[in-house]
Amino acid sequence: MSQPQTLTPTIGIIISTYERTEALALVLKSLIAQTYRHFKVVVADDGSRIQTRELVERVARDGHLSLTHVWQEDQGYRLAAIRNRAIAAIDTEYLIFIDGDCLTRPNFVARHALLAERGWFVRGSRISLRRTLTNEVLTRNIRVHEWNALRWLTQRLRRRTDRFTPLLSIPLGPLRKISPHAWDGAKGCNLAVWRDDALAINGFDESYKGWGAEDNDFVVRLIKRGVSRKDGRYAVPVLHLWHPQRTPETENYDRFAKRVAGLESWIECGVNQYL
Repeated sequence: MSQPQTLTPTIGIIISTYERTEALALVLKSLIAQTYRHFKVVVADDGSRIQTRELVERVARDGHLSLTHVWQEDQGYRLAAIRNRAIAAIDTEYLIFIDGDCLTRPNFVARHALLAERGWFVRGSRISLRRTLTNEVLTRNIRVHEWNALRWLTQRLRRRTDRFTPLLSIPLGPLRKISPHAWDGAKGCNLAVWRDDALAINGFDESYKGWGAEDNDFVVRLIKRGVSRKDGRYAVPVLHLWHPQRTPETENYDRFAKRVAGLESWIECGVNQYL
């Protein structure tokens, strides 16, 4: 892992969610269990009903997290827009994006803080839980973020997760910077970036409607702006609860292909409208 910076940046975690309070409750519990405590959380809510707001307000009252709820009206899948609203609502130097069904292990924030480096964004990894294990976790409210490696290896051998190796802690050192211009594989369910770098490209492109490619577009524009990719494998995995697969929007991938071929890093329909 990279050496820690002289000064640890202020950290904000943006959690994207929509109508899945059971999963979000576990994600918030996993953040309460962090060994590194100095961070803020924004729940970026893409139009959920009142139950999500009530959950966030209940957890905020407990005082274990610095927690804000940002909501927009449900007009279909508008992930880019709600992430932009969340970026505008938080004032930390460094942003970590996760999804509302991605649990964090206790050292997640601490390790992201160690990886933070000016001029670089961090692409994290994930382990996907199969449907049966996910159902058990949600039904029984199991704190799987506290499981040790042996328990996770057992789940993998039982084919209840897609893999195990992301949980290994390996100090890759300079190998983390071996693919500075690679955009593929970077996903918004575990992505860290300096806030001023996000603002420099005007955040996420709200021209993307429906599911697909808005994360890749964001990363490509960071790279075009001169921000390089650092690999967070074997350092900062998330535990991704199962959900049904979504159907990508063909128009989004056509738009993304044009982005890759172009030179622009700034987009018009972005975060600046909320600042």
